[in-house]
Amino acid sequence: MKRSDIRVELGDRSYDILIGKDLINNPEVLKQHLTGRVVIVSNTTVAPLYMQTLKQSLQHCQILSYELPDGEAYKSLESFDKLNSFLLENNCGRDITLVALGGGVIGDLVGFVAACYQRGVKFVQIPTTLLAQVDSSVGGKTAVNHPLGKNMIGAFKQPQAVIIDINTLNTLPPREFAAGMAEVLKYGIVFDRQFWNELIIKQAQICALESDLLADVIKRCCQIKAEIVAADETEQGKRALLNLGHTFGHAIEAEMGYGNWLHGEAVATGMVLAAKVAELRGYISEQDYLEVKQTIASYDLPVVKPESMQVDDFIKHMKRDKKVHNSVMRFIIPTKIGHCDILDDVTEAELANVLK
Repeated sequence: MKRSDIRVELGDRSYDILIGKDLINNPEVLKQHLTGRVVIVSNTTVAPLYMQTLKQSLQHCQILSYELPDGEAYKSLESFDKLNSFLLENNCGRDITLVALGGGVIGDLVGFVAACYQRGVKFVQIPTTLLAQVDSSVGGKTAVNHPLGKNMIGAFKQPQAVIIDINTLNTLPPREFAAGMAEVLKYGIVFDRQFWNELIIKQAQICALESDLLADVIKRCCQIKAEIVAADETEQGKRALLNLGHTFGHAIEAEMGYGNWLHGEAVATGMVLAAKVAELRGYISEQDYLEVKQTIASYDLPVVKPESMQVDDFIKHMKRDKKVHNSVMRFIIPTKIGHCDILDDVTEAELANVLK
């Protein structure tokens, strides 16, 4: 497989996304982005699979490593504090480079530490889950969760590089792969009808992890994300469209307890709920709504809200959402498959109707 490189154009903070096979065990590739003293941060699930290989490929570096327990519950201020303490205890200076080896939790946490430690150090993303590869590792949004809301404490911090080794998907549990597909499907609904159609037609090959096709899918998602980030790095406008399903989804995660619903699962249900808002308003047809719902379900993703969650449970979290502006809730709603708009006039009565 030929390696694909995508450039995220951000002036003097521009960087490359590398997509290919066997990148973790390719010293020559890694040497272009990692030199000197590095700290590899991973978790107890990913580290046994890839830590030793990565260390072997980074023999030209001075290496420290740090492991967290696995799970969304550890994307917290406590973990942030512990990692900072580890860096201080090991006399890490501003010349350190942090390496995030893992999924979205590791990438977000390490990026936030990199933004804050000694007022900013370099970091490199090596995402090992589909969700992180197509979404969270690209674009510089870093954060930890708070009991009252997801990703509420964080910073924009761009990596030096994103190195996507698609071989890591071979060890990804099916539930985690499905969660990543939620973000893939999101790109189709928001920006690219043709891509959406391909995800329907080629579902069997994608789920069979056909490597060339999977690399093309990841590349398309990263191309879209790179273009959006270059145009709207700090989410003042168009980048907010990438949050389709997230206002509903973040409410589910916060209410049900982080990790009980995977992020992708909550977003999948959130996209169906957003599509229902669109259908009830007449923006999309019932046929399009059912196509969204059935396609998401066909990738083994949930499409119905948690039975225990009531309308008020959603609204209390939605009112803390980062898209709230002047105390008005804003939602990303599809106006057709391949196009979405930001709406600030969705009423609580509408939400109650949808959430029934």
